[in-house]
Amino acid sequence: MNTQASPDAPAKGPLSGVRVVDLSRLAPGPYCTMLLADLGAEVIAVAGGRAGAPIPAFSRGKRFMSLDLKSTAGRDALHALVKSADVLVEGFRPGVADHIGAGYETLSTLNPRLVYCSITGYGQEGPRAQDAGHDINYIALSGVMAALGTDDRLPRPPLNLVADFAGGSLVAAMCILAALLESRVSGRGQFIDAAMVDGGLSLLAMHLPLWRTQHWPAAGRGMLDGDKPFYRNYMCSDGKFVAVGALERSFFEALWKGLALGEAPDHMSAANWPQIETKLAAAFCTRPRDEWAALFQGTDACVTPVLEPDEIWNDAHIKSRHPSGGPHNVPAIPRLSRTPASARPCDLTDQTGTILRELGFDAAAIEAAVPETVTTGTEWPPLVRP
Repeated sequence: MNTQASPDAPAKGPLSGVRVVDLSRLAPGPYCTMLLADLGAEVIAVAGGRAGAPIPAFSRGKRFMSLDLKSTAGRDALHALVKSADVLVEGFRPGVADHIGAGYETLSTLNPRLVYCSITGYGQEGPRAQDAGHDINYIALSGVMAALGTDDRLPRPPLNLVADFAGGSLVAAMCILAALLESRVSGRGQFIDAAMVDGGLSLLAMHLPLWRTQHWPAAGRGMLDGDKPFYRNYMCSDGKFVAVGALERSFFEALWKGLALGEAPDHMSAANWPQIETKLAAAFCTRPRDEWAALFQGTDACVTPVLEPDEIWNDAHIKSRHPSGGPHNVPAIPRLSRTPASARPCDLTDQTGTILRELGFDAAAIEAAVPETVTTGTEWPPLVRP
């Protein structure tokens, strides 16, 4: 079970002893480095320039400092920090890190074993490499957005979960761990070009061969996008929903039996789909969501309640796995038996002086390395005016 460590507790987990320098902003990089922190890594997040405030949700287990990377003193401080690091993560547009003395060629010369991960939307090369973008743009270019739409409605992005986090943070974290493992053998680091558009393409690998076939003739008409009656959500009598994933025959039969609908039809026959949908919709409308959830729990019908974000922490299963979880305390995800992760608290205080003193800097050098002012970048959540 993941536990909340005290602020002074030493790092635990399989990455204990690994130092990560985080120059990234917004979502993909900070979430990636928080996952590494959850696994025991020491993460030092370096702010400065157009950094803006860190997102608290991605800040647990990290130490924060500010450096003026446009000054010689600030760059010298970063270089001293990098010499002691195993990993560096940045999310600048290609070429920006080079201009502030934080590019791979410069830093790998200082520390040949450094694993350097650059997380960008479009990658380090290509016609769009210098374009601005967000999750919505990366999933649009990788085909994911169109796959999520329907013939008659605008495609809607699934928050920023696909490109930023799945195709960005998680893929980057996996590559960082792979490069760290290899560096233990070779003694050398390497550069990781983690493009979120590439991550989106990879996530579509199972579905791309089916596009424009009978299995997925058009957007919104695939096997797993809510078009088929055995794999979709149904409204209940209280206006809430249940999710049905009765894809396999045995699961569908358990669903049909649980609803007392008689002998189960052939659910893979397209001719039966309209009748199946009508019967399922009518049945689920007869009881509230939580009654159906209780009825089907423990069966193989693949029926679960569609919980709203403010309901998840009261669910018995979620509560059993994460008893201290909540909207401001989302638990660490890894559960390792021998080297368990230990989520450390979120501490947003500036520790520039402490960190640089640990590296041997005196008061004058510290003062010279710190920016006089910080230009506010994109904040989260952004200020919305009525």
